[in-house]
Amino acid sequence: MKTICIVGASGQLGRYMVQHALDRGYQVVGVCRERSVDKLDAFKGRITVIPGATNDREVIKKAVSGCDGVLTVLVPWGVHQYSSGTAEAVLDYARPEARLIFSCGWHITRDGQDVYSRNFKALVKVASWLGRLLRAVDIDDQVEACRRVFASDTRWTVVRGSDLEEGESQGLPVWSRHVGDPILESNVTRRMDFALFMVEALENDELIHEAPAIVGCRTPSALAIKTGR
Repeated sequence: MKTICIVGASGQLGRYMVQHALDRGYQVVGVCRERSVDKLDAFKGRITVIPGATNDREVIKKAVSGCDGVLTVLVPWGVHQYSSGTAEAVLDYARPEARLIFSCGWHITRDGQDVYSRNFKALVKVASWLGRLLRAVDIDDQVEACRRVFASDTRWTVVRGSDLEEGESQGLPVWSRHVGDPILESNVTRRMDFALFMVEALENDELIHEAPAIVGCRTPSALAIKTGR
C-alpha cells in the first residue's frame, strides 16, 4: 500500500493521521474544506491537498482515485447529510480493493449487542436533540452513514472511539467488539493514538468488517485486564 487519502485531514484527528501516515512512508492525499486548508501548512510540499466539502461527490471522486486506502473522519456537521454523504461518496468511488477505515464514536452499534450506561445514553440523547435544535450536528446522520458502511461489500473497518484527550502517545489502543466489555471501562483514548489505530488498521486485515471500540492501552481498565486483576 503506497497512496492513501485522508478525508477530513485538517481537523486535529486528521492531522495526527497525516503525520502517522507520512512517518510510515505513505503518499498522502488530504481532503478538507477550503477555509481549513491553511491548517495543513505544516505538511506543505509533502502531501496533496484537495479542498472542498467532504460530502461533495466530485471532490471525493478526484481525491480517492488511485488510492490504496481511505481514512475517513465521519463528522456529523449540520443537517444536510454531511456524514452519510461523505460515506456514500467514499463507498462509491474508492477502488474495489481499497482498505476503507471510518472513524466515529462508541454510540454507533453494528449488531445491537453493545451495552451502554444510562448516563451515556442520556448524554447521546441530549447531544442529538441540541444538535438538531441548533442545526449544528446530526448524530442520526452519522448512524445512517455507518449503516451504509456496514451494509457494503467493501473492505471496511469502522473504528469507534471513546472520549478523547490530548497528550503524548501511549501506544496502540486496545479494542473490543462491544461497548460494555470491562477492558473499555476507562473510556478515554489519546487523540494521537486514535489516529494511530486508524492508520495501523490499513494493514491489518483481521479488522476487515469489524467495528472495534477502542480505549487507551495505558488506561486503568486496559492495564487491569492485561495483568489479570
